[in-house]
Amino acid sequence: MRRDDRDDPFDEFFREIERMMNDVMDDARARGGAGAGGPAPSDPSGADVHLDVYEEDDSLRVVADIPGVDKDDIDLRCDGEVLTLDAAADAREYHERVRLPARVDEHSASASYNNGILEVTFDRADDSANIDLS
Repeated sequence: MRRDDRDDPFDEFFREIERMMNDVMDDARARGGAGAGGPAPSDPSGADVHLDVYEEDDSLRVVADIPGVDKDDIDLRCDGEVLTLDAAADAREYHERVRLPARVDEHSASASYNNGILEVTFDRADDSANIDLS
C-alpha cells in the first residue's frame, strides 16, 4: 500500500515553517541584509558576534563565534582592560570592543581559532604591587 503524502500529519506544520522562513528572508532582502543576497550590514557595532567571558582563578578567557573568517584576517588587540576584535569575511565584518571584567597582562595572551570559534586567554594582572621601603 502506497502512502498518500496528502495524509501527512506534519505537512501543514512544515508548510507554516517554510512560510515563516520565507517571510524572514524577504524582510532581510528588503533591508539589504547579509546572507539574503544583499550587501553586508553596515552596523560596525559587532552585534553579530556571540561572545562569552569566563573568569577563572588566575586567568580570563574570552570565547567568540566568528564563522567564515580566515585566521589571517583576525586582528586582536588588548591594552589590559579592553580587548578589541576586528575580523573580515566575504559576507561580513566583525568589530567588537570588550571591556574585560578584570585587568589582565596583555603580554600573556594566547589565542586559538578553530571551526569559527576564537578563544583568547589572558593571565590576570596583579591587582597591587609590593613597594619596598628603603
